[in-house]
Amino acid sequence: MPRDTRDEIRTTLHALDVHLAWWGLRQFTSDEAYFRWQREALSPAELTTLHQLVEQKRRGASADEVSFYDTTADTIILPVLYSQQYDYYLAIGPRVADRIGEGRSLQSILDVGCGVGILSTFYARLYPDKTFVGVDRSPASIARAREQAKALGLTNVRFECLDLDHRVPASSYDLILATHVLVQAEHDPGIPSRSWNTFERAGESQRQADFERRTGIGTKLDRLGTLLSPQGRMIVFEKTRQLARRVPLQRALAARDLGLFEQPELIRYRLVEEIADDGPFYVLGRGTSSQLLWNESPEPDGGRPFDRATLKPGLTDPDAPLYENHWPSAQRVWEELRNKHLLKETTCQEADGRQLHVELGQAEEWIYLYCANTLDQRQLVLVEPARTVMLESYYREIAGGAP
Repeated sequence: MPRDTRDEIRTTLHALDVHLAWWGLRQFTSDEAYFRWQREALSPAELTTLHQLVEQKRRGASADEVSFYDTTADTIILPVLYSQQYDYYLAIGPRVADRIGEGRSLQSILDVGCGVGILSTFYARLYPDKTFVGVDRSPASIARAREQAKALGLTNVRFECLDLDHRVPASSYDLILATHVLVQAEHDPGIPSRSWNTFERAGESQRQADFERRTGIGTKLDRLGTLLSPQGRMIVFEKTRQLARRVPLQRALAARDLGLFEQPELIRYRLVEEIADDGPFYVLGRGTSSQLLWNESPEPDGGRPFDRATLKPGLTDPDAPLYENHWPSAQRVWEELRNKHLLKETTCQEADGRQLHVELGQAEEWIYLYCANTLDQRQLVLVEPARTVMLESYYREIAGGAP
């Protein structure tokens, strides 16, 4: 938050904590404590129904998603389920609130996929002089949002039930918020790179079109583009940390004349104990308003450092590798290894064109295992020679699972 002072940040976070507590949400740092509360708050029948709906939602069908969110808008289920997202709200809420506050010309705000309105009502409480509209395709979620806004006495926010795939609100907006709503196909891998040893995706027009069609992002962005005022801003935050999804998202935005208004930010938060590396957090404007360039590097933040001097056995956990990297920067480290001698390797290609490469080798004074695929997943493990058997076993496990 570039222009907020620390006191202002603390004030916003405190206001958000109070707001989330009003909604009945609780913050947990332990899965055990969270699931104990879940079992206490929900009946066995409610838990069974919720688990069934979660499995149905994973199939990705629109009707299943609507059914899931309709059920979770229930007064009892809502605080239990959405408490898992507590840290997500703390990560996104203040960042969005800061951008709303610093833009004097941002008077009308559209919150796309607002759900039950937890953050929409927070923004409306912070900025009573601005007008907010929340839209979502779940009728029960919109009904809950309206009830909560009324209970809070908010007159500057309204909620509308609609599906952007079929129609749009009849107005234009100075700011459009789209967080975790544009790329809902969470299991869609994105667009593969040309081969396992590169991150390049140049000239993939047909695959880009297929991605936009599969995820529905093309239709949504086209419709949102008609709602954005000429000098308006758009905030986008999706589950696109992985380059295979980030690149097609960025290209879809750029193709619709949306450029970077500020440098994107990768965001990490917790879902109780699970770490979510998400984003980037994009603040966008019409293309001519920005001179910033899109970044298609696999790790914009530089990735995990590699220091040979620290690779000493027994300094930490005796069972841990000397070095382990599960991020794209593992490729850079693998390329920098000296005196490599290949022991075993396997490269296979799946029916959809994706490649997987696994190799076991010696480099410098270590034994290494390197894995790479065309969805930008990389893994490098280094061990001392005495632990070669461990990596050989790991190699057989991975190579044996390849088609």
